[in-house]
Amino acid sequence: MPVVIVTDSSSRLPMSLADKYGIAQVPLHVTVADGTEYLEGVDDIPAHVVSSPNTSTSGASLADLRAAYAKAIDISDGDGVVAVHMSRRLSGTWSAARLASDALDGRVRVVDARSVGVSLGLTTIAAAQAAAGGADCDGVYEAAVRSAATAESLMCVQSLDNLRNSGRLSAAGKLFGSALSIKPILHISDGVLALRERHRTMTKALAKMVDAAVELADGEPVTLGIQHCQNPDLAAEVLAMLTERLDDVTSTLTVDLGPVLGSHVGPGAVGVALAHGLQPMD
Repeated sequence: MPVVIVTDSSSRLPMSLADKYGIAQVPLHVTVADGTEYLEGVDDIPAHVVSSPNTSTSGASLADLRAAYAKAIDISDGDGVVAVHMSRRLSGTWSAARLASDALDGRVRVVDARSVGVSLGLTTIAAAQAAAGGADCDGVYEAAVRSAATAESLMCVQSLDNLRNSGRLSAAGKLFGSALSIKPILHISDGVLALRERHRTMTKALAKMVDAAVELADGEPVTLGIQHCQNPDLAAEVLAMLTERLDDVTSTLTVDLGPVLGSHVGPGAVGVALAHGLQPMD
């Protein structure tokens, strides 16, 4: 049995890909004011719950991680388990993952993907492809670490309000954004969400995001991940712009950010992730 890969639901991997590569996804949590808790990717979460200002989110629980890892260890039949999770600087999931691994005598190698959303998903796919190619546990771990180190992630949001409320952006960035009502381009830098550029209109921000993605691709083969929050039409436009301008796109993946990440970036957000070295996913 190849090395088994585990991630969390912030990877946004569609079930078809998760099934193809045998990837387990541990759910993140959504909690409403009355204490009702939902599991992302498991429960049907009503739209009003996601949009409510009284809704909070949390990472994968220690119990869920331990259960997923124990099952993966059984499936791997001794070949090993690699868990790829969102940036430790954005969530407590990675720390809980390390505790879960320690409780299982360290039989799970835990990777900090230094990203979230579809970028995490592509790093997870890099690990799964290495496993499918016959790499041992160390080789799969190294493939995931390499992918995490070279991945790029950009995003345009309609407003900084959600990020302000969740504390996911620096104080200076929040102040500037709210003062001028800008349309920001965000990026993941060293595992945290940072303000890259600021523009007056969403149209200008999207054009500059596409320019930046083309520059980051640098003419090399790339896998494209497009993510959005309740905005599939805009995601399709961004994908079309990028595939027209990039010379070598290995494959593409478009996903909705879902209830947890969507609650942080707000409706209308759209982003792009670039990964190098992946094989075609279809």
